[in-house]
Amino acid sequence: MLSSKQRAALRSMANKLDPIFQIGKGGITEEIIKQLDLAIEARELIKLTVLESAGLDVRAAGDELSKALRAEPVQTIGRKVVLYRRNHENTRIELPR
Repeated sequence: MLSSKQRAALRSMANKLDPIFQIGKGGITEEIIKQLDLAIEARELIKLTVLESAGLDVRAAGDELSKALRAEPVQTIGRKVVLYRRNHENTRIELPR
């Protein structure tokens, strides 16, 4: 569970990120989850876009993805979702305590 200070630090880092995935009309599939799992393992912090054609509520999609990926939802703003999962073997992001 992230503290508000840690969440704020991650939101700050996410401002500079470009979305690396788009969830489209196919919705959330096993293939997308596999790809996101690889990306979050490598980067720890990812941003993605939920397109209007997906027909999904953005917050619900973020919650579903965070459960599937065992990640922490950092932020949902507009059509964008930011997720964080610490890589214990190769930590790239140091969070404040």
